[in-house]
Order: sequence, then structure tokens, then C-alpha cells
Amino acid sequence: MSPDRRRHARIAFASPAFLLVNADEIPVRLLDISLKGALVELPPGVALRRGAATLLRIDLGQDDQQIRIEASIAHLEDRLVGVACHTMDIDSATLLRRLVELNLGNPELVDRELSALISTQGPKP
Repeated sequence: MSPDRRRHARIAFASPAFLLVNADEIPVRLLDISLKGALVELPPGVALRRGAATLLRIDLGQDDQQIRIEASIAHLEDRLVGVACHTMDIDSATLLRRLVELNLGNPELVDRELSALISTQGPKP
């Protein structure tokens, strides 16, 4: 996806991460993350399909803290996979917000991003 189409700031962040697809837990390399998704690198020999439902689990290494994001595979390019966030629990959302806030260095930018995210998702039926 071209940078001009993105509405959410992406931050580079290295941490152990896993994609859970069907019954498979795939270790991935987290390249960057935003409030709306992530870019990960698959290990060699792993193939996924666009649109597949997945759970992205990011281990933060402190007190067993994890960010767990229910997502789908948005795009694939060689071993790079764009993961689109759909939902997450409140603890994961809080951790992700803090992570983005610390890396952007400006809480107002995070508030603006969260407002945009909330307005694009709207109420669920």
C-alpha cells in the first residue's frame, strides 16, 4: 500500500510475534505496527492467502504482556504480509495505544488517530 493511502502512522517495532491461522501458530518478524494494522515478515516456505482470518499476537516481554489483535491478511508481497486489524480487547488496545504514543512522541497525534479509527469502524450491528 502506498504511504499516501495510509491514514494511521506506522512505527517500526521489533518484538516476537505470531500469526495464528487456523490451528497453526506461525512465528513472524514484526516490522512495523499502527493502530489499524501491522507489517510482518513470514519465515521461508510459509504461504498464506489474502483475506484469511488470523490472530496477531505480539509478545512485549514485560510481565507476560501481549497485544492480541483479531485481524485478516490484507496484502501479500513475497514474504511480507500486511495484517489489517479488526478488533482487540481493551488491554491490548491500551498497550498498543501506549506503544504508539511513546513512539510518536505526541499524545495529540495518537488521540487524532484513535478518533479516526473509531469514526471509520462505526457501531456494529
